[in-house]
Order: sequence, then C-alpha cells, then structure tokens
Amino acid sequence: MILSDSRILQEMEKGAIKIEPFQRECLGSNSYDVHLGSTLATYNEHILDAKKHNTINCFEIPDDGFVLYPHVFYLGVTMEYTESHAHIPFLEGKSSTGRLGIDIHATAGKGDVGFCGNWTLEISVKQPVKIYKGMPIGQLIYFPADGEILVKYNQKGNAKYAGQPNRPIESMMWKNKF
Repeated sequence: MILSDSRILQEMEKGAIKIEPFQRECLGSNSYDVHLGSTLATYNEHILDAKKHNTINCFEIPDDGFVLYPHVFYLGVTMEYTESHAHIPFLEGKSSTGRLGIDIHATAGKGDVGFCGNWTLEISVKQPVKIYKGMPIGQLIYFPADGEILVKYNQKGNAKYAGQPNRPIESMMWKNKF
C-alpha cells in the first residue's frame, strides 16, 4: 500500500515524514516530486575498486545547465532533505525524466525507515542531455512498514549513508567486510 497525498500530509504533521523545502504543488496524488540539487560529481578514477575508497570530484551545475554524456557515471543529489521515521521511502524517476533517457538510480531506489538526509542520485543517460539545477528529477513514494522497526537506519552504528549532506556521496562499499 502506498501513502496517498492526504496521508503524506498527515504524516508530515505528525513528524513521521519530513521534506524540506516542501512545496505543496509538488505533492501528487501518491508521491512527492523531488528536484536536482546544484552539485554533481564524477569518480576520479576510470576503474573503480569495490575494496577501495573511490574518491569523487564535485562540481556545481552552471545556471545555464550542464550536458550529461553516455558512458559517464554521475552522482547527483536531491535539493530536498528528507526524513522518514515510520515509512519506507522509495525514490523513482519521473516519466518526463525517463523520456529524456535519464536514469536517476542504478539500484538504490529504496530508503530505510529512519533515513535522514538528501538522496544521492546515481545518474546515467542514454544520449547527451542538458540538465539544470532545480529541475524535477524524481518522485518519492512512501510505504507503511508492516511490524515494529527494532533499529531505525539513523540509529544503526554502521549506517554508512546516515545524515547525507546536500552534495553527492561516493560509494562506501569499501567499509564492508568481504
């Protein structure tokens, strides 16, 4: 079951969901539109190593836009800071974004109950496309959790992405033991 617009507003009033900045016109019947923040990043190395801390280079999107190219992997960030204390947030692309050939996540569309932060976007494109900071980039939908949450994400000692800032965050796979 996905929360409706009225339930999202109710949960925001209770403090179970937080979206900042919040614009009422971005609330759909069962989702909230999020926007591309001002910062993008690319990895510094061409070959990434899952056991290594792969560093990124962050840069600002110019006011007149930035062209994304195929075969380049970009990290972006949502303009919105979100918190979800009782629901499971999912981030999906908007149909208008998809119709431009923009994928906003490779695999990380689901958040955890207790996620607090800006969402890092894993952006790839099918053909060159010009993007702009502040453009609608995706939509958040919320599912109720079935059962008691024993440890929320923001309470886990090993939560690698808790409190994400308003800039892209690189992979923290290297922190795992394998």
